[in-house]
Amino acid sequence: MSEEISSDLFTHLVELAAFELSPEEAKYLHQQLNNQLKSIHELEAIPLDEQTPITSHGVPFTPAISPPIREDLWQPSIHSVEILSQAPETDEGYLIVPEIPHTDLE
Repeated sequence: MSEEISSDLFTHLVELAAFELSPEEAKYLHQQLNNQLKSIHELEAIPLDEQTPITSHGVPFTPAISPPIREDLWQPSIHSVEILSQAPETDEGYLIVPEIPHTDLE
């Protein structure tokens, strides 16, 4: 992996994300992404004991300290009419949202 995000790669990422950035915003974001990448490389350089278990969370959630898994039950809201009254458009109790235009990525 390269040590920095190149200008070409950054421009490509901005296009994929469909961002509209001013030159100042683009420069700032590019610098911040490279700072984050630098921090990741610094963390990777920390030597770890081979016996250290891999974790995706800072707190080990063992069965002994974890709450039991609850049953997933549907419960109607007592405020549904009030919530729906705040929506700009509804249809038979459903929210109507604008269609999201779809474009194929090259």
